[in-house]
Amino acid sequence: MRAAIYDATGPARDVLKVTEVERPEPGPGEVRVRVAVSGVNPTDVKTRSGATARAIDGFQIPDQDGSGVIDAVGPGVDPARVGQRVWLFLAAAGRRWGTAAEWTVVPGRQAVPLPDGVDLEMGAMLGVPAITAHCCLFADGPVTGQTVLVQGGAGAVGHFSIEFAKRDGARVIATVSSPEKGELARASGADLVLNYREQDVAMEVRAQAGQVRRVVEVALGANLQADLALSGPGTVIVTYAAAPPDPVLPVRACMSANVTLRFVLLYTVPAEAVDQAVADIGNALREGALTPLPVHRFRLDDIATAHEAVEDGVTGKVLLLIGD
Repeated sequence: MRAAIYDATGPARDVLKVTEVERPEPGPGEVRVRVAVSGVNPTDVKTRSGATARAIDGFQIPDQDGSGVIDAVGPGVDPARVGQRVWLFLAAAGRRWGTAAEWTVVPGRQAVPLPDGVDLEMGAMLGVPAITAHCCLFADGPVTGQTVLVQGGAGAVGHFSIEFAKRDGARVIATVSSPEKGELARASGADLVLNYREQDVAMEVRAQAGQVRRVVEVALGANLQADLALSGPGTVIVTYAAAPPDPVLPVRACMSANVTLRFVLLYTVPAEAVDQAVADIGNALREGALTPLPVHRFRLDDIATAHEAVEDGVTGKVLLLIGD
């Protein structure tokens, strides 16, 4: 099969190549998927670059998320799954078989049936960002009737955080860095959108909403002071990214607010929470509550350019079209 691989970390154009490798066979509890679309996330480019390097088993096929059709199953998997349209998550977590290839193999629970009417491109957008958004929002309970602040509302995690929060009955405030991104956050359902480069976020939120109960945070170091200014007893600040600089923790201010700080890394989230997120994503898809991001499409041969687009912070979702 054709696959993108790397056997050392570094810049995309230095280490990524598209070549022929042996097509994998599913083992016990696994399914093999003919990949149609691979979704490229920041976690994928960080791993490939060496910023969050992981051990390489001979070679690594990048990308955690994707979608396609199951064409073979291993022992212990219902043969009726062959032919299912599925979305994939964490395909390359501790494994060499990422989604930037014509086929991949994953444990059966990581190939999730796509509801009727949901296309394969939408399926490839889910995975890491949608599950992360769900874990950030709901690890500390429902947000019904609460005010939620989503810092970075135009990113993939931000987009799904807004949509999940609105589905649960929250009021959502989102921050963005440009008018273009503001339109995306509004389209996702945000009730109030603030441009943090032009507005004082803490002052505006205090004036219009008072205390927030949940903060989904993309840049804790840059935003902690503003988050604390909007926090009080019962507020949970949840961060899912390690954007520089690392924060200096103002312990007294955190104590005074009686705030809870939570850190989410999807690779170590308990399986029960991931499974609940996956189930809720399926329900939300069937309800039409989750929508696609703007798409930037690349072919498999252009994977280096696709990875560079993610590194450059392109607005929207980068997808690799694998199938014909």
